[in-house]
Amino acid sequence: MNTGSALLRPGDLLVIVAGIALTAATAAARWGQTAPTIAQVRLDGRIVAELPLNGSHRVAIAGALGRQGDTVIEVQPGRARVAADPGPRQYCVQQGWLSRGGSVAVCAPSHITLQLTGPDGGADTVAF
Repeated sequence: MNTGSALLRPGDLLVIVAGIALTAATAAARWGQTAPTIAQVRLDGRIVAELPLNGSHRVAIAGALGRQGDTVIEVQPGRARVAADPGPRQYCVQQGWLSRGGSVAVCAPSHITLQLTGPDGGADTVAF
């Protein structure tokens, strides 16, 4: 019995090399994206603020829970976060700083979303 030559067949090496090349190309495309430049704040799907990520800003938005308080968006160079929200569970606040293009923080009770976008405009749609 010749067990050593049965482990790799002639096409196996080609499949392995193709798999490694595909993985490397996918990783390069994913991590080679441009940095986000704008923090978009939406209320009920409408853009209510576009804040550049090259400076420091703080804005308060009255959302659906307006009487309970405003949602506060904070921007620092290269990142943004929901600093405060009147929602009961604080999921969007707990998400912390967003710094990657396409990142989204959703304050569902307030109907407010924060999304980071780049020069290409980001995603066409976002589903929750």
